[in-house]
Amino acid sequence: MKLLRFGAPGAEKPGLLHTDGTIRDLSGQIDDLSGDALFPESLARLGAVDAESLPLVEGNPRLGPPIAGTGKFICIGLNYADHAAESGMAVPPEPVIFMKATSAICGPNDPIIIPRGSDKTDWEVELAVIIGKPAKYVSEAEAMDHVAGYAVTNDVSERAFQIERSGQWTKGKSCDNFGQIGPWMVTRDEVADPQDLEMWLTVNGEKMQDGSTRTMVYGVAHLVHYLSQFMTLHPGDVISTGTPPGVGLGLTPPRYLKAGDVVELGIAGLGQQRQDVIADQQGTEKGCR
Repeated sequence: MKLLRFGAPGAEKPGLLHTDGTIRDLSGQIDDLSGDALFPESLARLGAVDAESLPLVEGNPRLGPPIAGTGKFICIGLNYADHAAESGMAVPPEPVIFMKATSAICGPNDPIIIPRGSDKTDWEVELAVIIGKPAKYVSEAEAMDHVAGYAVTNDVSERAFQIERSGQWTKGKSCDNFGQIGPWMVTRDEVADPQDLEMWLTVNGEKMQDGSTRTMVYGVAHLVHYLSQFMTLHPGDVISTGTPPGVGLGLTPPRYLKAGDVVELGIAGLGQQRQDVIADQQGTEKGCR
């Protein structure tokens, strides 16, 4: 299934993408795509529903993030050897973990907002793993049982905030609209191998990133296992698994986003996103989630 949420920011309804390309309303089946609705048995019940019997969503509604109630947005740094090299950093002996504020989460086509004081806002296409049932001290062999599905995410980053100012990376990763997720969550049963997905990103039509999850240093099963040794993963938690090379930081000279740019990105089988880049005029973008 391809599960999604549609509607105005803060008022999204759950839905699914039917095989005929239409959006069907799931609000008569579940309250939202969060919490218990992401458990394997809940997803199985949704999968058994005849999509033809669900109300048709007319028009072309805004898509919100495909899951609600995310408690943790966990990111993995330097998880592609070639991206580590372009960043001038060594491949880490264990996964590098940092957090992205959940207030950064927004819909797949919501704008990238350049924050005040920024001149190094960068792009990163990444595979997002969405947790479907609690995971604590799970083995690598059982880790995939805890995955609800996958989505595209853009781990937008402000490099000066992240690298040039003291402290940890989080403040360079957590600005408003720095976490586009979607257009939908593809359930785990429809992704044969999460370690064999082509991924790409363009800026103003120019291909910047062209990679594959095959070159991840630490794969999905290992990451779920590894993270569960330090914290309980809950349904709706998101793991953003790292980016392939081609980010603005790694270019010679470096290149960063500016107002008026258009970013498009996608992952094979998971859909694609399109974002207009705008300057922050008011300091906040309310209701993105």
